[in-house]
Amino acid sequence: MSIIRVFFILLFGAFVINSQAQSEIEIRINLQGYPSNMPKKAVILSKGALTNPVLVLKNEKGEPLNEYKSFPHATSWHPFSHYYTADFSDFKIAGTYHFELKEHQIESQFFTIGAYPKWQEDVVSFIRTQRCGFNPYTKQFCHQKDGLSFFGKRLDSSRIDATGGWHDAGDQLKYLITSSNTTARLLMAYQMKPTIFNDKFNARGLPSANKLPDVLDEAKWGLEWILKLHPSPDELYHQVADDRDHRGFKLPHEENADYGWGPNSFRPVYYATGKPQGLSKYKSKATGIANLAGRSAATLALGYQVFSKFKEYEVFAQTCLKAAHELYNMGKQQEGYQQGNSFGAPYRYEENTWADDMEWAAASLYKISKKKKFLKDARTYAKIMGNWSWMERDTASHYEMYPFVNMGHYALWQVGDSIDKKEMSSYYEHNLENIKKRAEKNPYGVGHLFIWCSNNLAAAVATQAMLYEEMTGSKKYRFLMQNHMNWLLGLNPWNSSMITEIPENADTPVDVHMPFWRIYKKPIKGSLVDGPLWSTIHDNMIGITPSEPDEYAHLQPKHIKYMDDWADYSTNEPTLDGSAELLLILTKLSSE
Repeated sequence: MSIIRVFFILLFGAFVINSQAQSEIEIRINLQGYPSNMPKKAVILSKGALTNPVLVLKNEKGEPLNEYKSFPHATSWHPFSHYYTADFSDFKIAGTYHFELKEHQIESQFFTIGAYPKWQEDVVSFIRTQRCGFNPYTKQFCHQKDGLSFFGKRLDSSRIDATGGWHDAGDQLKYLITSSNTTARLLMAYQMKPTIFNDKFNARGLPSANKLPDVLDEAKWGLEWILKLHPSPDELYHQVADDRDHRGFKLPHEENADYGWGPNSFRPVYYATGKPQGLSKYKSKATGIANLAGRSAATLALGYQVFSKFKEYEVFAQTCLKAAHELYNMGKQQEGYQQGNSFGAPYRYEENTWADDMEWAAASLYKISKKKKFLKDARTYAKIMGNWSWMERDTASHYEMYPFVNMGHYALWQVGDSIDKKEMSSYYEHNLENIKKRAEKNPYGVGHLFIWCSNNLAAAVATQAMLYEEMTGSKKYRFLMQNHMNWLLGLNPWNSSMITEIPENADTPVDVHMPFWRIYKKPIKGSLVDGPLWSTIHDNMIGITPSEPDEYAHLQPKHIKYMDDWADYSTNEPTLDGSAELLLILTKLSSE
């Protein structure tokens, strides 16, 4: 257990934690709490049957306010045999509270009712620390020799400027697959609530207001990198470096990976050919490039929509729009998908959908141009994609059917007619119904898959439920939305949030698979970690040897596993796009 966690327990929650450590009965709540108008639930975990369990809601002074009967759930997760759920959605008064289990002297941790803090700013701050080229966290330049092109129209090893962008996770690779989606989420979050974002940092990511919200400074950083990867009308590169990067923890400017030109030197830049790729044993699969070209076109179109409203960025906005059209045309000419590349290990981003991205691009370009050909294309691609989503499945490969929310349907809903709107919302509804059926089978009320990066999927469910509510006005999936946020914020088997340093003063991921933590021992707030995995997957991951005894061993279910250990890259590594997946839902919940 880390020093920071011990400090937290002593300072804020000793009486609660001590009463619950390896106890027979525990109470789980969202460690932050619940917005006033959202559903609210608490769960009692017990190793024996309880007779008429009642939770007493108390205020900060310990005064009882209400009593809530808890009802048994048919399913239990090891190591507890009985689960009881209390619904206290009727209580909407803002404040700080906790529960006591009547006649058992078991208390929950404190939680709040009211709007969430502006955590979307912390997520933007985490994304800022992932910057490559000039890193504002270290204040050092890194990867200045990115890189040398491969598989492209230029001779292999030709120099190309692919500096900039973001490091993808605890490693320092850069992917268009994830960076395009991250950039789009930053822009969409701003469009959703343009007045609530701070302006405390400048374009370099250093403290200094520059009359541009920080979320847009970060989005512009992403847009500029996408433009670099598209140096001419028919060129697109999609990945910088590969898993030869995985040489222990190192600071970005002290890169020790050697790709054949010495450490801290050139790195390969992969061209999107639409064909299987790889410079060594493992080859990706590919049938085209429309996933990357379409998503990048959609993102650049969003960039135009946002930055054209700022007079000083009109030229930049026009550059984005021109590139969006070029990339859209490239996608139409090479329909299909390009995956991420690996070198020495079998793990890669296995995206295998593309129509959703082309739909997203077509709808976005129609919104700008009002040209009917784009609306027609968007409808065509929407029908190709239809209901297809990971939400339809009982399992999926790593980043299959990415992005995890089909933003193409939402974009077409925004610009389409009444028939389009009904059709697009029905696709979302179909997906959410599948999640709902799975969610009803467990006491936590979550229905996402426990594959690698499962927390991204939980955030995606919450986001899609939020968008469905906007599309239809129906609140019937609010419980799904909140249950999946509850899961990410500690109402889960481990009683731990899945977001670093969030909520404040709660148990959150500390010993994460991230160089800044391992080298500086300083946590970085606002990153979503990968999340729990089915044990059948976790037990077969390559090279995971925990560095210390599992602090959650007494809470681990048999079928899924989560570890807060830097050596477990599969469950606690912060990721760029996973964190970005949180932006829309956090923006909503902070302004409820």
